[in-house]
Order: sequence, then C-alpha cells, then structure tokens
Amino acid sequence: MKTILNKQQLQLIISRLSHQLLENNDDLSDVVFIGIQPRGVQVSQRIATQIQLLSKNTQIQYGVLDITFYRDDVRDELHVANKTDINFSIEGKRVVLIDDVLYTGRTIRAALDAIQDFGRPQKVELAVLVDRRFNRELPIQPDFFGIAIDTLVSQKVKVEWEREEVVLY
Repeated sequence: MKTILNKQQLQLIISRLSHQLLENNDDLSDVVFIGIQPRGVQVSQRIATQIQLLSKNTQIQYGVLDITFYRDDVRDELHVANKTDINFSIEGKRVVLIDDVLYTGRTIRAALDAIQDFGRPQKVELAVLVDRRFNRELPIQPDFFGIAIDTLVSQKVKVEWEREEVVLY
C-alpha cells in the first residue's frame, strides 16, 4: 500500500477542482453538478459544498446518480441499487459529472446513458479526483482532474475517506 495523496493534498485538490469548475462555468444558472454513486458521492459533495461557499449568492444544483442498472461489465451478480437524487431537469443544461477515479471509462459510459433519462443536456463535462491514464477501454477523458497517475492493471487506486487519503494497492 502506498499513499498517493495525504489529507492536506486531498483537500487542496478538491479546492482546486472547485475553483476550476467555477472558472469554467461563470454562470451557474445553467450548470448542474452530479456525483456518480457510490464512490463519486463523497468527492462530489465536497466539491459542491466548496462551490456553494465560493459562489455565495447563487444556489447551485447538485444531485447524485445511480448507474447500477446501466453498467455493462457486472452481469453475473445480484445488483443492489443506490439512490438517484436528481430533482431538477438537465434539459439544455451543462452537466458536470463527478467521480473519484477514472480508469476504464465504463462507469462514465454508464453515467452518460443514465443521465439521458433526465433530459438532453447541452454539454457534459467530467471531473475526477484521480485519472488513471492508461488501460482505458473507452475513449473517455476527464475535462478536470486532480491528479493523473500511471498504474499497472493489477494495481487498485482507492480513496479512503475515513482517513482522507488516496492509496495505491
């Protein structure tokens, strides 16, 4: 086990991502932030909270999306769904999907399929905490990322929220 990001670095990256998202989306009235269940929720909540604090007079739209039944890579197991909580329309909006680790791209593909049930967005952007740059199975790249790392297929990257660090196994 190797620590990639410690608590202080993790907090700095979340702050930086929040600022980048605000810089890129100056009018938040047409922007929605959506965390991908289950592991993207922690990072997305923190980013949404930071953005809300930075844009004091603007109410941001934030939701969480469950992609369980949209996945194509887990077929033989019993699926236990998480909660989707999107109580607004994404029709014509700029959607920022937020997840913890981007690896093969399959989670993001499932999220892109799932958000179509809520309308047709004008644009979809992707923000991730960790971009595992190699071994992508789909042509998906993040618009915003905290750190890009090179890993072996046999390695796992996990965000440990209890200890507030990112580790490589």
